[in-house]
Order: sequence, then structure tokens, then C-alpha cells
Amino acid sequence: MDDNGGSIEYRGRYRRIPDGRFMKSFSRCQWVLAIALGVSSAAVAADSAGEAVYKEDCALCHAAPGDTRIPAASTLRSMSPENIGRTLESGLMREVGSSLTAAQRRSVAEFLAGRSFGQRPAAPNVGLCADPNAPKAPLSLSGPSWNGWSADLSNSRFQPAGASGLPAANVPRLKLKWAFAFPDTFIANGQPSIVGGRIFVASANRKVYSLDARTGCQYWSFESEAPVRTAISIAQVGPAQLPGQSRQIAFFGDQRANAYAVDATNGELLWKIRADDHPRAKIVGAPAYYGGRLYVPVTAGEEGPATDDKYECCSGRGALEALDAATGKLIWKTYTISEQPRVVGKNSAGTPMWGPSGASIWSAPTIDAENGVIYAGTGDNFSPPATKNSDAILAFDMATGKILWSRQITEADMFNNACIALAKTSCPETPGPDFDIAASPILARLPNGKRMILVSQKSGIAYGLDPDKAGEILWQTRVGRGGFVGGIQFGSAFDGKNLYAAVSDMSFLTATIEPRRKMQLDPKIGGGLYAIDAQMGKRVWASPAPPCDDCPNCSPAQSAAVTAIPGVVFSGSVDGHLRGYSATDGKIIWEFDTFREFSTVNGMKARGGSMNGPGPVIAAGMLFVDSGYGSGLEGNMLLAFSVDGK
Repeated sequence: MDDNGGSIEYRGRYRRIPDGRFMKSFSRCQWVLAIALGVSSAAVAADSAGEAVYKEDCALCHAAPGDTRIPAASTLRSMSPENIGRTLESGLMREVGSSLTAAQRRSVAEFLAGRSFGQRPAAPNVGLCADPNAPKAPLSLSGPSWNGWSADLSNSRFQPAGASGLPAANVPRLKLKWAFAFPDTFIANGQPSIVGGRIFVASANRKVYSLDARTGCQYWSFESEAPVRTAISIAQVGPAQLPGQSRQIAFFGDQRANAYAVDATNGELLWKIRADDHPRAKIVGAPAYYGGRLYVPVTAGEEGPATDDKYECCSGRGALEALDAATGKLIWKTYTISEQPRVVGKNSAGTPMWGPSGASIWSAPTIDAENGVIYAGTGDNFSPPATKNSDAILAFDMATGKILWSRQITEADMFNNACIALAKTSCPETPGPDFDIAASPILARLPNGKRMILVSQKSGIAYGLDPDKAGEILWQTRVGRGGFVGGIQFGSAFDGKNLYAAVSDMSFLTATIEPRRKMQLDPKIGGGLYAIDAQMGKRVWASPAPPCDDCPNCSPAQSAAVTAIPGVVFSGSVDGHLRGYSATDGKIIWEFDTFREFSTVNGMKARGGSMNGPGPVIAAGMLFVDSGYGSGLEGNMLLAFSVDGK
């Protein structure tokens, strides 16, 4: 592509590519890593209709080496043709797929996957649990668990000593016990839950799994309509005094905004509802269960499509809704933006522009059971006009959904992915810095007895808010420079004294313009873990990120959610390392590199990769973590650790 986004030479001919449109359905991280992508030839097996479609419509992006967030053709081979077809038909790549016929979508899906529709990999039953009656047994919900996004309703991401079963002195002895491969995908982005000795975990392959925590064998799997990346919340639902009416239910949401209730013992679907009818709506944050209700966050996913100059950006709004957990019936729904979107103008290509939009809820809501309040963080606006509830902490009345108060952290933050395109066709006239509050707010009880809401923002700043004074800002502490792939992204942890925040200030080396333009990640800059005194907001210690020179085009950025146990803080890195830090001084006391190949309990050779989203979870002496969430180091692993691997 030339500097004006005009044309690109590909296999001896030029194709005119309107700026931004070839990346229209990728996330902002994908877009920035691929803005300057050149084209290299891909290895192909044989001439076919699918190969022709691939060369014409896909190779421009996917023929490049797989060291960016755009998966290479070789990486796509790990997907099933069915999942590739669904992605082109109704998923992330539906704009590209809409220009193809059904036959073309099928042929290119089979070409990329290397097998036909309906053809499954060998040994599909490898790794199933031996006892066929085990899934019928009820779960024990009273034992050590990590249920949902956090081990508690306050989203502290802290596991107390009794439930963790992992003394700080034993952390250096952690070794891999087993590995489970998510088949037919190259992404691992669903944080596992541990309940009753079982693991409940979602995958980008549209499957939700129930596994044995000690062995990794599979009890059941459930196929969702779209990929799932939320954590799974387990609850006993129904009046216990009525025999047969009480069920143990697993709750989750997918990337088409469907919320599900599945029997946790056997995977049977109990109910499914569409949480929002906007075509770009999705559920990314984990639904939270309390008191017979399920609280579901809604994300408006229009930042990527805005790079298409013909896309009418933007009309999606974030929301929080309460459902009857037993039936899925809607009790209340509150949009983060009360005003209905309307046409507010046209972009530079003449396409109608809508607004207000955005203010998505990206993370699990936080339950204040004592006061009947739910807290949620919101993202930026996608299009004008700016609203008061974007980049804010909102307090909802648990009974009615009424917004009790809103504390906006960053004003007038209007941003979409067109703002990082060359033409910026649908970028707001005055774009903001893209400082979403993407992490769940933490409801903290401080050593002096006071309550505080701890907020982590992509600006690289942590905040302490007073929940009893409409979110009044008590302190703010900068730990990173922030940015659209920087700052504090997926979540911090609080151990009763300190807030532990990891920083994802991903940096880039100077791009090489000729003979092809390509952007490289800086292996030395980015990342770091910080401890902040939650009462005063003062920094206690800082632990810089180790560089990742031994990994091609890697970044030491630490964007994954942080997890803490007494004496130890765990943080994953984009370069695939999981580290345990001393809570006293930040020194690294344990480290494991997940960026490698593993033999798995379900009989597949698979690879770990980046840690960029879900964090590790700990219960009953074991630690579980996903590995392979994009950032150029794709993977499809769930890894289980125990002391000495026993």
C-alpha cells in the first residue's frame, strides 16, 4: 500500500483498495498492527476454487507471516471449515463474506482449513472422562471455587488462603500438571471457572466445556451460536423447597449478544435469549449472578466496522440488563446512553453518520449486595455527540436498573478504528484518546473500614472513588502512559491493602517503508506491574517487565487481568510468559513460558501464545490459565498447574 492508502502490488498486478476497508472488521489492535502490512506469497497445496477466492479476496492480509494479530493462512488451518464459513457468513469477517457467494465461502473455508465440511479430526473421543455417570452428579457449590470473572462479587480478583490452597512458599514449585487444547481455533480467550472440582471454560470455536479439574478429562461440551469469550458463572437456581425445580446452571454470553443458561451437570440448554437486537451487539463481560437474577453487560461492537467508509457509524449503545435466572425473562434493561441514536451528518464519503453511540460495558458488573447497587465501567463514544456516561463508572439500582449516579473520568472521548486509518473517513472531527474503562471496577473495603471503588483505565491511571459520594474521586495515580493498546486493560487485583495493576503500553519500532511497509513490535518497551496503596493512592513498588528479545516480533506488554493470593500476584504477558510476583516487593518468584507446543490430555498437539485478556484462576491448590489470545502469538491452550505437577 502506498502512503495514501491507494494501491498495492500483488503478484504482478495492482488492486485498488479504499483506505481502511480491507481492515474494516478487525479490532483496533489488529488494525494498528496491520496498517503497514505488505504482502508475501503463501504456500498453497493445489489449484482450486477455494484457492482462487483466497488469492483474490483474502491473501492481501492473510498471506503475510503470522507475527501480527492478523492470522496467517497456516494459522487458519487450525480452524474447522464450519467455523471459517460462519465467520465469513455472520461473524467477524461478514463484510468480506458478503461479497462472496455461498459456494465461494464454502470453497475458501475448505481450502483454508485443509479439509471438507463434515470431516472431523481423528480420535474425537480422546480425553473424555471414563465415568459416564459423573456428569449426572450434582456439583458441590460450597467448596473452594473461582466462580465467574472473580472469586467474589466485588471483582477483587483475590483468592483467600483457604480457598486458594496455594501458600506463597509453594508458588516457586508450580509445574504443569496437564494441558487441554481447544480444537478448531487459534484463539484462547475465555477465562475458566472452577466449581465443584470442575472447570467450565469457553472457546472461540463456539464450544463451552466442562472438564475435570484434577485430570483435564472432558465431561461435556455445549455448542453456542457464536464464539464465547466470557467467563462462566455457576449458580443454584430455583426454590429448593420444590423437588425437581432447583437446577445448577452455567451462565455465559456470546459474540452475537445471546445469553445462555445451560445445566452445569450435563450441558443441556435450559434457555437462550438475545440480550440486544443491534446487529453488532455482543456480550464480552461475564454475566454476574445474584439473588435469582442474572446481570448481563452489553457491548456495542462498532469500532471495527467504522473503518468501512460505507458503514453508517454508529448506532449501538452499551447496556446492562437484569434477567430472571430461572427463565431468562427480562426484568429491566438500562442503556448507558438514554438518547436514541439519530442521523447527525455524513462522513467524508457521503455515508450517513449516526449518534450518540458507544459507552459499551466491556467487563463483568460489580455487585454491592449490602446496598443493592451494581457498578459498571463504560467505554468511549464511537461517534458524536459526546455523552456524559462514556468513560465512566455507573451505579445502577439493583431492583429497578435506574442509574443512581455517573462519574465520568474522561470527557468527550469519541473514537473508532477509522481514527487510525489513513483517510479517517468516519473518525469524529475531534477524536478522543480511546481511554475506555474496560476493566471491572473493584468494590474495596479498606483497612480503616471505609469503602472505595478502585478503577483501572486505559489512560494508564488508577483511581479511588467514593461510592457513598456519587463516585467522588479521592485519588488518582499514573502507572503507564496509556493509549488504544496501552494503559490498564483487562483488570487489576486488590488484596485488602494494595491494588495491583499491570500495564500494557505496547510500543512499535520504526516502520520500514520499502520494499514493503511493515510495523514491528518493540521487544523492550511496555509492560510492568505496580502496587498502589489503595487507601492513599501512593505507589508502593514497581516491577518493570522483562524484555522478550528471544521471541520474534513480541511485546512485553502486560494486558491480561491480574490475579492475587496472599503474598503473591500473578500477571500474564503478551509474549506468553506467566509470572508470579512477591506482593511485598514485586520481585519475580516464579515464571513459566507458555509460548511453545504442548502434548494434551485430549490427544492434540497444540501451542500456547499471548496472554491478553483473561487472567489466571486459582482454587484448591491449582492454577489454571488460557494461553493464545492473539497479539501475533496465537494459541489454543488451557494449562493447569499444581505444586510439583502432582
